[in-house]
Amino acid sequence: MANALSKSQLAAAIAEKAQISKKQAVEILENIAALAYKHAKDTFTLPGIGKLVLKNRAARMGRNPKTGEAISIPAKRVVKFRVAKAAKDAILGGK
Repeated sequence: MANALSKSQLAAAIAEKAQISKKQAVEILENIAALAYKHAKDTFTLPGIGKLVLKNRAARMGRNPKTGEAISIPAKRVVKFRVAKAAKDAILGGK
């Protein structure tokens, strides 16, 4: 299986495609990441790729896998990523 693209490989590909410098492409990636972090609480959407969503996870009972003892897992907020339908179809092949 192919290895994942690193940040510098991604920036190089963007720079080549958009005909900009690699430094500008890295700056664009960093700005997108900063925007995502800032606006994730309101949902942040990357068109055609997906969206970051904050969800409240309810408290629940779980088990310690080592001892089998029942433990209480507290409620917490988690970040989820929902993949866009266009991305799913492009990657998996649409119907």
